[in-house]
Amino acid sequence: MAQKRVPKAKPVTWDTVRELALGLPEASECTSYGTPAFKVRGKLFIRLKEDGESIVVRIEENDRAMRLAADPNAFYITDHYAAYPWMLVRLSAVALDDLADLLRDAWRLRAPSRLVAEFDGA
Repeated sequence: MAQKRVPKAKPVTWDTVRELALGLPEASECTSYGTPAFKVRGKLFIRLKEDGESIVVRIEENDRAMRLAADPNAFYITDHYAAYPWMLVRLSAVALDDLADLLRDAWRLRAPSRLVAEFDGA
């Protein structure tokens, strides 16, 4: 019996991040530390790391600890980010569903509460 082939998932790239971020209300593309980034009402919630292979995403401390333990290949931090509410994500290793969740959560952390309520109610 022949094995059924499962198509390989499309790789996650900065273009994937851009598409997801632009789907969030009032997300605007900008730059941060010389790299492409996204803000909501002037507050940074994600940016491309200088290496071009990872992103820096806003995250709550408890969520960061859980994700770092669950998938250290996709999620990591450096000493620079240890004391801040940010996490690094390897684009080559992150699952698309996880990335979409991370971006929505990061956006929620930075967006005004009224905008979040409108988004959640939509």
